[in-house]
Amino acid sequence: MGKILVLAEKPSVGRDIAKVLKSNVNKGAYIEGNKYVITWALGHLVGLQDPESYDEKYKTWSMETLPMLPKNMKLSVLKKTSKQFYEVKKLLNRNDIDEIVIATDAGREGELVARWIIEKAGVRKPIKRLWISSQTDKAILDGFKNLKSGSEYENLYKAAVCRAEADWIVGLNATRALTCKYNAQLSAGRVQSPTLAMIVNREEEIKNFKPKKFYTIKAKGSNITLEWVNKDNNLRIFDEDYANKIINKVQGHDGKIVSIVESPKKKFSPALYDLTELQRDANKIWGYSAKQTLSIMQRLYENHKILTYPRTDSRYISTDIVSTIPDRLKAISIGEYRMAASEILKKKINGNKSFVDNSKVSDHHAIIPTEQKPNLSNLSSEERHIYDLVVKRFLSVLMPPFEYIQTNIKADINGESFIAKGKVVKSKGWKSLYDKDYSEDDSNEDGVREQTLPKLNEKDIIKINKIEMNTGETKPPSRFNEGTLLSAMENPQKYVNVNKEAAKTLNETGGLGTVATRADIIEKLFNSFVIEKRGKEIVPTSKGKQLIDLVPNELKSPLLTAKWEKKLDEISKGKHNPNDFIKEMKNYAIALVEAVKGDNSKFIHDNKTGKKCPNCGKYLLEVKGKNGVMNVCQDRECGYRESVSRTTNARCPECKKKLEVRGQGEGKIYVCTGANCNFREKASQFEKRFDKKGKVDKREVNNIMKKMKKEAEDFNNNPFAALLNKDFNK
Repeated sequence: MGKILVLAEKPSVGRDIAKVLKSNVNKGAYIEGNKYVITWALGHLVGLQDPESYDEKYKTWSMETLPMLPKNMKLSVLKKTSKQFYEVKKLLNRNDIDEIVIATDAGREGELVARWIIEKAGVRKPIKRLWISSQTDKAILDGFKNLKSGSEYENLYKAAVCRAEADWIVGLNATRALTCKYNAQLSAGRVQSPTLAMIVNREEEIKNFKPKKFYTIKAKGSNITLEWVNKDNNLRIFDEDYANKIINKVQGHDGKIVSIVESPKKKFSPALYDLTELQRDANKIWGYSAKQTLSIMQRLYENHKILTYPRTDSRYISTDIVSTIPDRLKAISIGEYRMAASEILKKKINGNKSFVDNSKVSDHHAIIPTEQKPNLSNLSSEERHIYDLVVKRFLSVLMPPFEYIQTNIKADINGESFIAKGKVVKSKGWKSLYDKDYSEDDSNEDGVREQTLPKLNEKDIIKINKIEMNTGETKPPSRFNEGTLLSAMENPQKYVNVNKEAAKTLNETGGLGTVATRADIIEKLFNSFVIEKRGKEIVPTSKGKQLIDLVPNELKSPLLTAKWEKKLDEISKGKHNPNDFIKEMKNYAIALVEAVKGDNSKFIHDNKTGKKCPNCGKYLLEVKGKNGVMNVCQDRECGYRESVSRTTNARCPECKKKLEVRGQGEGKIYVCTGANCNFREKASQFEKRFDKKGKVDKREVNNIMKKMKKEAEDFNNNPFAALLNKDFNK
């Protein structure tokens, strides 16, 4: 009897599957058992061919050869991981292998990883699909009992191919056209360009913003503060004379209570986490980048197996998960979660519409804990933070609402209206999970401060001790940080002026990119030096602003890429023809190249240093990445780059802030990034400081050095790295 080949996405998952399937003969590139042979990719082993593979003329970047539109796109084995590909190919073609089980990540990209390998290996064997949302032994076992036919995912594969080909056709043609026209490393694409456009537009809004002065008036009694409002309930007055008139009118008068309205209110927990919402909260609370949160989540899902599949865009669970909730609660009945979990387990669990809705779950449900008991001491502090967010949100939706009495008071002072608001907490409900004291003073949406109110009745007279006028200024819109940029990518219609119909399309298609790609797009923008960070804020560089001026208008519109995402979704459901989609992409690429050719704009390098490139003699450009500053050659053909300074993970011995490493070779020094610390030391001296303490610290230095090397590599990752590197780094 033949064997079944299981193809996982990476070695760690392959090992987990092998353990569950009781296959234990480790052959290095695969693990074999009596019935199963388990092997793995290392992410993508196969990709779309480089332009030059189609025609010699594409080796030279020039406008004359554009647009590049190969009749049929071909696949090539990625050099970096070719060894593993040929091992997997050998296994796929083994005579005793009768069937293939695709066990890569259960999503569009995971489908592509496996199918491209199978296609490139030229194998025609029956395919089954393992589709699971958590990596626990139980989930893997259940998944193998319920394998799906590969044909069910044929359309998902077609959509994945269309996505990859669209990015090649649009991205490479746009990038080459802009780069050749302006002889600068300019990268464009169907998701990165509209995302960058939103950042540049926001910067323009801030630059052109003219603050307006406004005035607010408060009347203070002995134990209550009343705030003046106009007939539309606005607190702000934009005319100083009018504000002074009101002050004169109410000065020296007491207030009279006109009405007191007490309303019981209930506030339910926010919905469960999808990836974008989790990335937003992790950025807001802990300052983690979108990419960082995804990789922490991946570890919690894959290595620790205590959270479910991360790349999900749903904030609901399906009805079949409801019966597993008690087991998930038992698993998290530890430490600070024990009390809340035990309380929920005492009662019947009802899967109400607020978190259970099949119609709102496509490929994967919301991120929730698995049935596996965690060992919290095995988690790093980052993993603990993300795990904590997910567990508390999961408990929240199962807990009673936060209940309070909202009191709104209206008063009259000599014919002018004043108001006060207060809140009395009846039951903390789900908010008891969180440390914050929710009865604290708080500002309502209308800007009125919450306060603890005295016991009052209608027609009571309030003695006013003081009337005060405060001034303020309207504020410009705030810059994006990674959290708010994710929101803007998810709902661009809230950030870009579009008509109602366009807003509806954007809303339906889930915005720019997908949950799986947004973090990479943001990284791409940092790595091509079109945006940089100031503190937590994201600002466009001069290169980014100029690039947006040069990119053809349609490519900057979020509507275009949203329409494409919608079509990709329809292809995955069998409702749209993939060939029509690719034809549309090719026509679009032709128009794009023509638009760039016909443009008469200029690109100016305004970040030139006084230092010349050692290779070609042109002036180097100073660019900022996420981890520091580097000089790069302005000539695309040359591609020389050198580090100027980089923030490392080494800590200052005096103030414990991170150290920056500057300079090269003998002149290399460590400098403290702390504002009030003057620590600086030669690198050779700094490393000796560790040597004195013995072996352990030597190892620590090595780790720091390794980490710095990895940071340097990450820093050098260009958009379309594999395809563009050859040309950027000649």
